[in-house]
Amino acid sequence: MTTEDSTRTDSKRSDLLYTVLDRPPLYVTAVLAFQQVMISLAGSLAVSSFVADAACAEDDTDIKSRLLSSTLLMNGVTTLLMVIVGIRLPLYQGAAALYIVPLIAIQSVDPTRCLIPEGTSSSSNNSIVSYGVTEHPALNVLAMTKIREMSGSLMVAGIVHFAIGATGLVGLALRIIGPITIVPTVLLSGIYLSRAVTRFSKTHWGIAFATAAMAITMSIYLSRKNMPIPTWSKQKGFHWTRYPLHQMFAIMIGMLFGWGLAAILTATDVIPFDPKHAQFKARTDARGDVVENANWFYFPYPGQFGSPIFETGAFSAFLIATFISILDSIGDYYACAMICNVPPPPAHGVNRGIAVEGLCTALSGAMGCGHATSTQGGNIGSIGITKVASRSVFLCASIIFILFGLVGKVSAIFVTMPYPVLGGGMLVMYGMFTGVILSNLQVVSLKSTRNLAIIGISIVSGLMIPRWIETTPNAIDTGNLTADKILKVLLANPNLTGGIISCILDNTTPATLQERGITSWHPQLGDDHNDDDRNMSYSEGMEVYNLPFSVKWIPHKVLKYLPFLPGKKNNGEMFPMPQFTV
Repeated sequence: MTTEDSTRTDSKRSDLLYTVLDRPPLYVTAVLAFQQVMISLAGSLAVSSFVADAACAEDDTDIKSRLLSSTLLMNGVTTLLMVIVGIRLPLYQGAAALYIVPLIAIQSVDPTRCLIPEGTSSSSNNSIVSYGVTEHPALNVLAMTKIREMSGSLMVAGIVHFAIGATGLVGLALRIIGPITIVPTVLLSGIYLSRAVTRFSKTHWGIAFATAAMAITMSIYLSRKNMPIPTWSKQKGFHWTRYPLHQMFAIMIGMLFGWGLAAILTATDVIPFDPKHAQFKARTDARGDVVENANWFYFPYPGQFGSPIFETGAFSAFLIATFISILDSIGDYYACAMICNVPPPPAHGVNRGIAVEGLCTALSGAMGCGHATSTQGGNIGSIGITKVASRSVFLCASIIFILFGLVGKVSAIFVTMPYPVLGGGMLVMYGMFTGVILSNLQVVSLKSTRNLAIIGISIVSGLMIPRWIETTPNAIDTGNLTADKILKVLLANPNLTGGIISCILDNTTPATLQERGITSWHPQLGDDHNDDDRNMSYSEGMEVYNLPFSVKWIPHKVLKYLPFLPGKKNNGEMFPMPQFTV
């Protein structure tokens, strides 16, 4: 290694204040852990709120509070397991936004899902009552039934998710899936999520755009500025230091600003106190009794909404989101390893991480969360800002999330957030999500007419077919109601149509691996891979991925059949990709 290479390596080593295996002082760990929690709260609230909406519990504050408590608890449990026995990188596991798309698809297929015949109550009138009337006794039963259907279907999807990781089957998928398949598939999710943003923002567009504008100002316009912060130390005493705090908490600052604006408009009665008014849910006191009525402590438990029900249509939709979530998580594993300056994750680490995510997805289903938990890329970015890669920080963050999930008042406070404030935060979050997905195209040859055609056809098809199902719900008629519903839910999901088309075209039309972007995602296929490995120096080695307990007591004959445990066969840098000859 040359002197220049050595200097570059030393600089990279010193770039991190704390590495993965380091243990920062307790006060540093606590502050950084709380920061990770605050970064993630807005996303968890958004996903949980939409689950409540999909379950016809939009105005049932008790159910919404219980859903959010369950979400926060599972965020903590999944993060704890991922750091201890999962891939063991500093990764936060939170509510997966990808699972919102299947819920939107289900809603579009059955627009009358939340309308209750009057005959189901004590009234004799046969008219239809909207679910917005919270006094209707059948509404709670309907919401509970919807959540139970989500729970049973999510549990089965989680079991499949776990099996894919535990058996190492994820390697087979990566043999045929590359950037040209992933980008249109996940991009369609980002586009489709605009429906959820609109649903919350439309109550007051002014507050929604003000919330988003503040978050954009903090994160983009002031991205090159550092905020002056008063600090004290024994060496310097009281002094000012500069830190990009506003950028790290941009979304939270924006939402607090929007909440304050809504409070002013509420106090001055600019937004009328009329439950039937379109802007009523923009008021801060629209659900003011929630905090007062909430219990101080609430312990979410499996089956809290009733026994899970398996619903074939919901399971089919969740299964699609599961496959996309797995691929997204693998990308996050590699990104985290890169930013922590450790070797790429071995096969056993990736398999174990996917298995833990699947196990916790099943547990989230049992809890009634209505969504899975998966790796959140935003928290990986915060490691690059703070320069602290210690997994002790994420262990502490998991404990904070568990405590938040058990304290009922915390969930109740966030449930009272005005709808347009939530919509403005979602606009920025999902907007950034879509932008990050598009960034994967940088490894693909955009000069190739083949690539452009595949991407364009996949996106248009992914938007066209769900629109057709939504506008002509009776177009599919097989004579079997169950089969009709499954087909409608599958075709209404843009991920399925766009993903299948892009995958088929990408693997059946002539192209080189470099043109497809495969060599960038799997450097072992490139010509310079071995040279890069020799010149690469890491802050820590493969011991980062070791389990906290020894597996030497397991016979090698057994160990080779357990791809989620370290062994000679499972220590490879990932999954070998075949050289396509088309």
